[in-house]
Amino acid sequence: MTRLSLAVIAALAAATAGCGNGSMSTPTVMPASPVASMPAPKPPPVGAVPVRATTTPAALLPSAPAVPASAAPDYDAKGRRDPFEEVATISGGSGLLVSTTKLTGIIHSGRSTLALVETPEGIGYIVKPGDTLGDGRLLEIGVDNVVFAVTPRAGSSSNRVVLRLAAN
Repeated sequence: MTRLSLAVIAALAAATAGCGNGSMSTPTVMPASPVASMPAPKPPPVGAVPVRATTTPAALLPSAPAVPASAAPDYDAKGRRDPFEEVATISGGSGLLVSTTKLTGIIHSGRSTLALVETPEGIGYIVKPGDTLGDGRLLEIGVDNVVFAVTPRAGSSSNRVVLRLAAN
């Protein structure tokens, strides 16, 4: 055995000597593991460049050449929004306001009730109680109205918005 494993066994024996029911027991010595019987690593060859332990394998690889701008493909929008451009937010980042939407319909089907809400831009949403729309969360759907809880705004006296169905 090596000196290190003998020192470890002696330290464990001394630490556990006071444990148990008062009788002294001798530690069981396990046979040497295959790792302990392996030869020591060879020293590096003369002239070898040492590598720091903090160097990652990716840092050792050569970097990929940069693609020139003229070789990059052009995006053909064909009337669609360019997905690589930043999206502009509505009115400085305020987003959709529940107070600007209108209730266009209520659907009662079996156990669930859904509300049809439309934005000023004409985009429709189907929501159920608990869903979030813009700055509010749908609390309840009535016979001809819906109630949203909205984030409080400065100067607002209520944090609820009620939308009613338009009578034809």
